[in-house]
Amino acid sequence: MLWALLVLAVSWLVPEVAQGRYQPTWASLDTRPLPQWYDEAKFGIFLHWGVYSVPSFGDAWFWKQWHDGDPAHVNFMKRNFRPGFTYADFAPKFTAEFFDPAQWAKLFKAAGAKYVVLTTKHHEGFTLWPSKYAWNWNAKDVGPRRDLVQDLADAVRNNTDIHFGVYHSLFEFFNPFWLSDQASNFTQVTFPAAKTIPELYELVRRYNPDVIWSDGSIEATNSDYWGSKEFIAWLYNDSPIKDRVVVNDRWGKDAGCAHGDFITCRDHYNPGVLQKRKWENCLTVDRGSWGFRRDVSLADIRSMEELTAELVETVSCGGNLLLNVGPTHDGRIVPIFEERLRQMGEWLGINGEAIYSSRPWVHQNDSSTPGVWYTQRDSYVYVLLLKWPADRSLKLGSLRLKPSVGKLTLLGGNKKNLKWIQKPGEKLLIRLPPLEQVTSRWAWVIRAENAFAATKRRHSLAPLGPKGRRGHKKVSQGTRKMKLPPRERLTLKIDAVFGKIPREDAAYWMNSIDTEGLHP
Repeated sequence: MLWALLVLAVSWLVPEVAQGRYQPTWASLDTRPLPQWYDEAKFGIFLHWGVYSVPSFGDAWFWKQWHDGDPAHVNFMKRNFRPGFTYADFAPKFTAEFFDPAQWAKLFKAAGAKYVVLTTKHHEGFTLWPSKYAWNWNAKDVGPRRDLVQDLADAVRNNTDIHFGVYHSLFEFFNPFWLSDQASNFTQVTFPAAKTIPELYELVRRYNPDVIWSDGSIEATNSDYWGSKEFIAWLYNDSPIKDRVVVNDRWGKDAGCAHGDFITCRDHYNPGVLQKRKWENCLTVDRGSWGFRRDVSLADIRSMEELTAELVETVSCGGNLLLNVGPTHDGRIVPIFEERLRQMGEWLGINGEAIYSSRPWVHQNDSSTPGVWYTQRDSYVYVLLLKWPADRSLKLGSLRLKPSVGKLTLLGGNKKNLKWIQKPGEKLLIRLPPLEQVTSRWAWVIRAENAFAATKRRHSLAPLGPKGRRGHKKVSQGTRKMKLPPRERLTLKIDAVFGKIPREDAAYWMNSIDTEGLHP
């Protein structure tokens, strides 16, 4: 008995973190290792689906924009709906009669996705599951009359090896509790305890998601208002998904781009350079909306060249790509979205070894040729090429091959080794086959064996003179701002030797320019 009391007394004195538990502080929560599956996944699918899919005009913020008097939304309602029509009147029309979750799951598998994230509740507050905290404003009570979250979770798990995740909005446009807290300048804290946090617990206990993608936190003060840290501590310590779940960074103004298992910073976040933390680029196929739009045009749809470039750049810099499509109110993924997803699967089917389970290499992109990016996996280095050279000659400034044992193979090619020349002090020159002999489209991958990184050049640069001169060489190009991290942000004057540099290629200069001044 005395021994038992002693053990109990000691356990009270030992901090929880010493017992392997996470404290509800960002300092403690940030020490949790990232579950390996997420880092290796690289590509996921995002689904924005809700009552806003009924008007299918504008985007998922339809209710707020209409309420706030946006002329386009007001005129749309006047032209198409009776006077007195309310947003709640859209809910019965959210029918999902063509929703086939097994078909969706098979499409996601064909797309090469390793995880899928469903918007279980957007800012309108309508839940796609029968939540106890959304009475008569959920998919079981009105509209589809079914638990859409359970249906999709079951289909994904029963038909694929894809990880299932949930998106959840912390705030709601017009919830009375939210508006009351907002009116008090958030000195009153009613809404999170009454709505937000109970819903999150409900989602975890009912559906065991592998991803919890939070959103809407910046509408309030910080994570203390939301109770985010306490929820995440429970998630990591005691939840049924504690060993595999990942969360993003949108848990408060103090958390954005700083905390969570991975950061998103903002929509379509693509920094173009290697980050210190795991990050994700969430991107829409439709440039103009997260949800489905009936008035979308082909020009609004991102091309496969754009999408593969986003994937390649993101993965090369250590991120994941979460690609969004918006289903219709009746439960369809329209053909143009389906086509893009299947095309992504086609590309990944050929080139996936350069993406899945890969890691950033020494260089993220090439110091010599724009549009060339790198990844590594096992003993291989992968060269990811976004533009096929018209003369079929590719020069690389960042990659070298070991003489006599170096080997280059084009994925989707004729399986023959590529010819290459590497002279001392010169760039690696690679001869590519005719494009018609290559099965890969939109972007291409070369697997390099026995490869190593070229030595990074260091430059001793003289300061600019008062008349725009460096030494004896006159500056003939204007000032250009490079895409650099804040600590390295600087303005460089690029000499005529280099000519004009496209904006989208500016990031690669930081691979070779280390010092403020002129590149000689």
